[in-house]
Amino acid sequence: QVQLVESGGGLVQAGGSLRLSCAPSRHTFSTDTMGWFRQAPGKEREFVATISWSGGPTYYADSVKGRFTIWRDNDKNTVVLQMNNLKPEDMAVYYCAAALKVLLGSSYTHPMSYAYWGQGTQVTVSS
Repeated sequence: QVQLVESGGGLVQAGGSLRLSCAPSRHTFSTDTMGWFRQAPGKEREFVATISWSGGPTYYADSVKGRFTIWRDNDKNTVVLQMNNLKPEDMAVYYCAAALKVLLGSSYTHPMSYAYWGQGTQVTVSS
């Protein structure tokens, strides 16, 4: 069992920045895949970004490319999502997710590919 603890959400004006962090409850392995998803009221949970612990490539949803950056802080055993130039449409509950395996193809975009989820952190963007 892996618990994921998120932090860093809050209220920001459009154009501002927020940094989200996700800390797994156990040491992560190189085969783990970590992802961020978000869910706005009345909408399905959608993929935001993903990274593996092995140093593999990162992937982003088209809607956040160039504005969001995901990276690993190995010293702190956390995954960070830096969100810049936030827009009102970015407002959602953001979830950290973990898959204890390498995700192939486009499976990293599917919530069902991830076995563990954080409790979610609210990001509110005022216009």
